[in-house]
Amino acid sequence: MKVFLTGASGGIGAALVPELVAAGHEVLGLVRSDASARAVAAAGATPFRGDLNDPESLRAGAAQADGVVHLAFDASDFATAVEKEALAVETFGAVLAGTGKALFIASGTPAADGRAATEEDPANTSGPLGSGPLAGRARNAQYVLSLADKDVRSGIVRLPRAVHSRDARRYGLASGLIGVARQAGVSGYVGDGSQRWPAVHSLDAAKLFRLLLEQAEPGTVAHAVSDEGIPLRDIAAVIGRRLGLPVESVSEDRLGPFGALAGVDQPASSELTRKKFGWQPTHPGLLDDLEAGDYPG
Repeated sequence: MKVFLTGASGGIGAALVPELVAAGHEVLGLVRSDASARAVAAAGATPFRGDLNDPESLRAGAAQADGVVHLAFDASDFATAVEKEALAVETFGAVLAGTGKALFIASGTPAADGRAATEEDPANTSGPLGSGPLAGRARNAQYVLSLADKDVRSGIVRLPRAVHSRDARRYGLASGLIGVARQAGVSGYVGDGSQRWPAVHSLDAAKLFRLLLEQAEPGTVAHAVSDEGIPLRDIAAVIGRRLGLPVESVSEDRLGPFGALAGVDQPASSELTRKKFGWQPTHPGLLDDLEAGDYPG
């Protein structure tokens, strides 16, 4: 299969390229810079010059491929990233409609009241996980799923709060908690810290994307979740210990943009995904990776 991949040099993309190549697939990786082109080529993909702000480059890449995986998403400017994602998936949808080709994108696991969210739960459209730009991302995911009615083998991979890799020094939203802790001089959690965050290693997430490209039916929703739910106080404790900082309960505003999310219990299950696709995570969990203490500067 020839796969057009956005975000090819990002956290999951950098893991997905060698995963696909090792399985015999050909990868076109969208790049904007020479540095990204070198990284993508070194991983075994063919660099494809373009930009999310340039729909023509997205159309050209998708038209050459048997399937598209859209991973590019800059969470540091979430609202803008959602707008760019909407433009990208609409562009891909127009190219792929009626072809039976694949389109898979990343989204986020929802929160369910008092239990672990499953693949059958709808995206959140209210509360901290379903308002503002977060609701916009949920709409983007729903649009991709709707493409199944237009003969696109479409699906979404819901990612947890922490997609991590010690080797790449990436810890998902836990990286944000690390940064806040450094600035505040305390590793904080909200309330009693019993709120749970799901997590997955980037290599395990990459494997799931590959399995879906090879196996999934139109309209698939999958959960890339290894750790179903880690109490926030446990995450804060590891960060505090590795940074030599006190660990305390703090108000949501002390955690900046992560405060609202930190106050929500949001475990997620991947049981249905594991059963359907034979996916089995094998790489270290979030706490093990955080214990390395090799944090981004």
